Amino acid sequence: MPHSAITPRVIWLLAGEASGDVLGAHLMQALHARDPHLIFVGIGGPRMEALGLASLFPMRDLAVMGLVEVLPRIRQLSQRLNEAVNDVVLRQPDMIVTIDSPGFALRFLKRLRHVTVPKIHYVGPQVWAWHEKRVHSFPELWDRLLCLLPFEVDWFGERGVAVDFVGHPVLQSGADQGDARRFRLRHGIEDDAPILILMPGSRRSEVPRLLPVYGKMLALLQEKLPGIVPVLPLSPLVAQTVRAAVARWPVKPIIVTELHDKHDAFAAAGAALTKSGTSTLELALAHVPMAVAYRVNPLTAFMARRMIKVKYVAMVNLLAGREVVPELLQERCTPRELADASYALLTDPSLGTSQRAAFDEVMAQLRPPESLAHNGTPSDAAAEAVLRILNERSSSRPTEAGG
Repeated sequence: MPHSAITPRVIWLLAGEASGDVLGAHLMQALHARDPHLIFVGIGGPRMEALGLASLFPMRDLAVMGLVEVLPRIRQLSQRLNEAVNDVVLRQPDMIVTIDSPGFALRFLKRLRHVTVPKIHYVGPQVWAWHEKRVHSFPELWDRLLCLLPFEVDWFGERGVAVDFVGHPVLQSGADQGDARRFRLRHGIEDDAPILILMPGSRRSEVPRLLPVYGKMLALLQEKLPGIVPVLPLSPLVAQTVRAAVARWPVKPIIVTELHDKHDAFAAAGAALTKSGTSTLELALAHVPMAVAYRVNPLTAFMARRMIKVKYVAMVNLLAGREVVPELLQERCTPRELADASYALLTDPSLGTSQRAAFDEVMAQLRPPESLAHNGTPSDAAAEAVLRILNERSSSRPTEAGG
């Protein structure tokens, strides 16, 4: 077929935070492998931009969470929402794929209900944990939901939402491919020095709440483990903020922003403290014993506790159906409790052995179904689902290239 006869199809992508940027980049690669003529537009971060996406505005403008934390940003978020909606209306893409970030993505999709373009939302909003009533609006917002967790298929399906389980992309993150020896050599760490991973989050709104607690925790932990080496794997979005905040810590941490260095750190670590979220699955894949630490604005915590309907916050615990890793949240997220938990994980091998066995059980649940992935990755399964809907619609509406 002559090149002039090919009309490239345009997919409008929205990612609003670091984890969504990773998902979006993997999805772009998997889609391009199947259709190299696809054009991607929309909003994404550095990983999506490295694959050719010219982000409409910086993704970091959307990286905010919390009921109270979002209030000072309302005007800017509203402006960015208008820009995104207007861009879609002008471009008339062949498909819209929103990736996680439900606070922004659902408002975006609501504004686009009148736009007759197939829509997919990638990553199920955690309405099974709270805000269950919101699920009733989902069928009118998108054509298909791609979920990452196996139990979500039945939960959403029973509530009238068309859903595919595509597996969890943490499986292709490479978190389990690190080299411990390389990390110690690169950073000049003694062979017997205990390494503790500290993960404060990837959003500018959450990092300031955990960092001071981590700093005080290290002062206490250093008394029992004088050679402790803290390592902070960070998103580039918050690296500068964190460097300034840790300058006066009693133990100087090693800050890593490169993905391969992060995975090497996982391989070398004896334990980790992490916020809840995907980071718990990354650490589980890498077999790093952990405790979950999290602290938000007290008002946000008060409101969340009244609405949360699940027993656990950590994804590892939710999938295992029991407390595999300690959850030190809000009032329990204190320097003393974190220091005690870290010391136990670093010095009691039986705790690590027990956690690692549970991690393997959890990871097995996250593999994509054979019907979608054909022995491929979760991103392959997601790409297959996206193209299936795109191809179904292509035959019933004109294809237009983006402007």
